[in-house]
Amino acid sequence: MEGRLIILGLAIVLSLATIPANCGYYSKTLPNVYKKERITKLHFFLFDILSGTKPTAVEVARANFAKGDKSPTPFSTVMAIDDPLREGPETTSKVVGNAQGLYVSSSSEPGTLGLVMYVDFGFTTGKFNGSSFTVVSRNPVTEGDRELAVVGGRGKFRLARGFAKLTTSYLNVTNGDAVIEYNVTLIHH
Repeated sequence: MEGRLIILGLAIVLSLATIPANCGYYSKTLPNVYKKERITKLHFFLFDILSGTKPTAVEVARANFAKGDKSPTPFSTVMAIDDPLREGPETTSKVVGNAQGLYVSSSSEPGTLGLVMYVDFGFTTGKFNGSSFTVVSRNPVTEGDRELAVVGGRGKFRLARGFAKLTTSYLNVTNGDAVIEYNVTLIHH
């Protein structure tokens, strides 16, 4: 009986000793099973409306020292957005999706508007309905033409990377309303 208990105890100790070798924060690396990469080019207009009774961008936070600043997005302002994406620059153009997320006014230089954007661009119609890509990038608004980094995606844009070239089509410097043209190049599976 004593011999059986020793063997059972030894078996338990040896099996416990192998557990750390078989578990961890990673798994075995496998070959890529995704299809060949594709390049998709998208063109649309983002309508960022801060004014009126139904704004698409609203202030959710601002530092106390910026309370007296009268510009639409003074340094330290955090905006939550749900901006429509349209086929053209007119308000009557077809809506193809929306951009949801946050942007932070990150430039402390007077006369310079710089944002850091954390935004998901989702599509609600057509071939890419239900798919989206994500931008996490600096947006130097006052530089005219600019480029943002695409860091991911879902749906048909799974594992997306790429860039978005932006041009301001319309900007009301008094109230902050803007229409931004996006030309996006995505590399995805």
